[in-house]
Amino acid sequence: MVKTELIKRSPLRILEKAMRGGLGRGNIAALASRKGVGKTACLVHIATDKLFQNKPVIHVSYSSRVDYIINWYEDIFKEIAKKRQLESAVTVHDEIIKNRVIMNFKQEGTQTEQVLKSLEAMIRDGNFAAETIIIDGFDFSRSSRDDLKQFKTFAQRLGLEIWFSASLKGNEPLFDDKGLPLVLKNYMEEISVIITLRYQEEFIRLQMVKSHGETIPGELPLTLDPKTLLIAE
Repeated sequence: MVKTELIKRSPLRILEKAMRGGLGRGNIAALASRKGVGKTACLVHIATDKLFQNKPVIHVSYSSRVDYIINWYEDIFKEIAKKRQLESAVTVHDEIIKNRVIMNFKQEGTQTEQVLKSLEAMIRDGNFAAETIIIDGFDFSRSSRDDLKQFKTFAQRLGLEIWFSASLKGNEPLFDDKGLPLVLKNYMEEISVIITLRYQEEFIRLQMVKSHGETIPGELPLTLDPKTLLIAE
């Protein structure tokens, strides 16, 4: 399969349709689940899909080393290339990694303003025209609404879309009666799309519980395969 056909047939086109065309510039999305369910795999798959489309991506990790995140990208790419029998896989791989930057921060002791300054320096001064920012490992329980407001303003000012992971911790209940994660309740005005992940039988199910202002509890026709770490129909 050639790259253009791979993009066209990606299950992420289903996700875009469910979001009425995608997340969109200036908006924030959050993938929420307990630790270890598959948030990072989903984020990397979303980022890799952008890279296949020649759209630059910056991946910010608050919890893992750069080499660990690189391994995620390598594993996801290999699985996609194998499953879709991607033609000229080595050439495609070398092309897309030129459009990817990985940054690592510690949330403790690092202000959101500092992170955003580093991102802007990379985008503007480094001439890296990112369209998508991935924020993995950000602890919402230790942040404030002002942090998300800063990310939102940044996304709107630079015309970016930002994807967060959100870990759900502690005892039940973790969700309200509409299926919205309680840890995100204070950030509803800033987050445009919320997708939850949960185990069901042999797969991890994706459920969209908010999309651009509407709470729409409903299971997406998408799963995450725990073996390949790929999103699939």
